[in-house]
Amino acid sequence: MREKEELFRCLVAEHQEMVINTCYRFVFNREDAEDLAQEVFIELLRSLEQFREEAKLSTWIYRIAVTKSLDHLRRIKRKKRFSSLKRMIGVEDPAEQIAAPVTDNPEACMTGNEDARLLQNALDSLPDNQKTAFLLSKQEGYSNQEIADLLQTTVSAVESLMHRAKKNLHDKLYAYYQKQ
Repeated sequence: MREKEELFRCLVAEHQEMVINTCYRFVFNREDAEDLAQEVFIELLRSLEQFREEAKLSTWIYRIAVTKSLDHLRRIKRKKRFSSLKRMIGVEDPAEQIAAPVTDNPEACMTGNEDARLLQNALDSLPDNQKTAFLLSKQEGYSNQEIADLLQTTVSAVESLMHRAKKNLHDKLYAYYQKQ
């Protein structure tokens, strides 16, 4: 029992920042990301004996973090669909969490904020699987093979998700800028 506790402490120490950062990239709220990280490590503790070493341990932990983050986003979307309770309890818009660029030019600063908000809204409108593949590739720098391993799918499925995500983002952003 003592060995298991020590192993778990080492796993948390080694992977905690990666898990929090991964969750944050999906939920855009540090407190939620830290809560989700706790859920990830609870899940890890419960299912550590079931780890079959078919993938690297870090990949397995990352997959749990992505799944927990997506589940969290689905819960938020469900709440948002059924009522305005979300606004009443003060859950913030993730786009508001994006830091403004550091510049002396107020007009450039406002344009940067608007661009960031527009991009975040476009990303949020993507289906979960496209958003996940896109973020893993463009923000995290994972290869298509690594993304396929994380999402438990094929490389060609990842390529298809990436193609559709890019096309959807292009269409949404193009439509917006055509109106300007």
